[in-house]
Amino acid sequence: MKSVTYKKYGSADVLEISEVEVPAITENQVLVKVQAVSINPADWHFMRGTPYLVRLQSGLLKPKKGNFGLDMAGIVETVGAKVSEFKVGDEVYGESMGALSDFAVFGKDSLALKPSSLNYEEAAAVPMAGFTAIQALRDKAGVKAGQKVLIVGASGGVGTFAVQIAKAMGANVTGVCSTVNVEMVKSIGADRVIDYKKEDFFTGLDKYDVIIQTAGNYTLKQLRAAG
Repeated sequence: MKSVTYKKYGSADVLEISEVEVPAITENQVLVKVQAVSINPADWHFMRGTPYLVRLQSGLLKPKKGNFGLDMAGIVETVGAKVSEFKVGDEVYGESMGALSDFAVFGKDSLALKPSSLNYEEAAAVPMAGFTAIQALRDKAGVKAGQKVLIVGASGGVGTFAVQIAKAMGANVTGVCSTVNVEMVKSIGADRVIDYKKEDFFTGLDKYDVIIQTAGNYTLKQLRAAG
């Protein structure tokens, strides 16, 4: 099969299309025929090997495996003996290293059935950004209906999911983004949008029950001033 691989850290020039064997699966894994893939900032970090903390997982001096891509949507090709959640032919989406290949291996807990309302391209854009957003809002912050939620970086991958999920949870949502993205963030449900090029959210009188920062551009002191 064809797979995008890399043998050293660097820019996109280190990526190459390689002919490799279709990977074998264990009894708890699923082999998926990939139909669509999305690229995340995490892929860029793994490719470059920066920040260096990622090398603790991927390899100190060079990539240990060198397969590329995390998020995909596809069709189940083979299931392991102990996998009952999926069957051959199921349309799925999920996250696993090496997704940018003809076939990719996933743990059964790293996949979900693809909603019929989404095409493969749309579903492939969901796993990492969507899971990060719902983990932050539901699992960590425990957002409740009526709370005021501030999403810093509301126009990014995680941010756009966070705005929509927070609204679905019944929160009053304020998004922070740049001028060019203000209308887009309004269009996905934000009750209010702050253009950070014109206004600082942490210098006003508004206070929020939950603040989600997606990019790390503001200090803890600044965030606490709005909490």
